Amino acid sequence: MNEHVAIISKALENDRHSQKEIYDLLAPKLYAVCLRYAKNRMEAQDFLQDAFVKIFSKLAEFKQEGSFEGWARRIAVNVILDDFRKRKLLEYSLEYKENGNQIKDHGVNVVDKLSHEDLLTMISKLPEGKRVVFNLFVVEGYSHREIAEMLGVAEGTSKSQLGRAKEALAEMLLLLNKNAG
Repeated sequence: MNEHVAIISKALENDRHSQKEIYDLLAPKLYAVCLRYAKNRMEAQDFLQDAFVKIFSKLAEFKQEGSFEGWARRIAVNVILDDFRKRKLLEYSLEYKENGNQIKDHGVNVVDKLSHEDLLTMISKLPEGKRVVFNLFVVEGYSHREIAEMLGVAEGTSKSQLGRAKEALAEMLLLLNKNAG
């Protein structure tokens, strides 16, 4: 049984206090999700607002199975992807090319070498396609097959974009290390 049953039931009855409780519970975690996809904090706040509109409009559809937070997180990610599709931001950045997709191995584990804030900053500098695939695969845990279905691209495109994202992050890290040294 889900731990949020009572608060969800009250929120469905338009109890403003319960709705605020849900917002307070989820907002920090969902904002972190939005930040990973957004170019800046303002865009992340817009994503968060849109996600909550969708969460509250679909609250009656939550089946009380599994994690409420996971359900809300999936809605937030879908809101972001819908926005990117609407603005056609992924159309060209997810183009798969046979040539030039060799990934250089710099021998650097990018994620282990950075603070959380540094990693968010670097991820935000990636082009949309690379940033979206990196987040979906590395952070959200989707498979390349699932990502391909979500974005309407070939599985190879997802793999290619992830490799390019990792390469770009490794290059950023090398530059950061070079400038610090």
